Amino acid sequence: MTEHDKASSRPAARELRLARNATSPGHVTRLLHLIVAFLIVADRTAFATPCQFESQGEGRVAAIVDARSLRLDDGREIRLMGIEPTATTKQALASLLAGRDVTLRSADDTPDRYGRQGALIFVGESEVSVQAMLLAQGDAMVSAEITDKDCAAALMASEAVARHKKMGSWADPSAIKNAESPDDILAEIGRFTVVEGKVLSVRQAGATTYLNFGRNWTRGFAATISKRTLPAFESAGIALKSLENRRIRVRGWVEGNTGPRIDVRLVGQVELLGANEPTGVRP
Repeated sequence: MTEHDKASSRPAARELRLARNATSPGHVTRLLHLIVAFLIVADRTAFATPCQFESQGEGRVAAIVDARSLRLDDGREIRLMGIEPTATTKQALASLLAGRDVTLRSADDTPDRYGRQGALIFVGESEVSVQAMLLAQGDAMVSAEITDKDCAAALMASEAVARHKKMGSWADPSAIKNAESPDDILAEIGRFTVVEGKVLSVRQAGATTYLNFGRNWTRGFAATISKRTLPAFESAGIALKSLENRRIRVRGWVEGNTGPRIDVRLVGQVELLGANEPTGVRP
């Protein structure tokens, strides 16, 4: 092993020791395996200090309020940024955080309209966020709300570990919807959903661009992108017209009365997939 390899392995070893202290005994083995896989599939440089935003305070977890928020012993209510919950998120949060001392990190501590402070949660001195742990276990999905490039990539890579291993919610074959089955997507109205498929056409109507996945524009699935979102795609080097005949993955809230729609407001809601890539694997 070279000196570089030895140095690279030290952060991973430290995270495993911290994870061992942060979880219950029955949960440790599974979590350690997942974190190891998480570090292996990720680029070491990108994951050295991902999501290390400014500290927004510390506290001890007094209660898990729901699948996306917790209460500290000083009364503050915290919303977990960067993820959408699944059926197992609340239970997983309790296993990871009940009674633990945590550090909050975010670019802004302004409360949302419900008075919750949005943050990434770190247990003790860990450099791996609780969000990343939940994602790597398949106990949450990436929401794409975090726009910091390195942090967003880290969270997406964590989710990819669970998808690849079909862990948690990804064990269900229907967890990722097929864009060619609009009725299945339509059944998810009002829910955060992940859809994969081939973009058959890109059309603009007024201030909205449509990524059409079906030939019947009325009933087929489509991702909609407003004019105000276009600069973000341009900055990311993505020309929407270039998405024609490309396989992509789209995530967001399903809308629509006839054909299902997902309104894309953030670049991170769209992932480009390889032509021969297995479904649900790409980070």
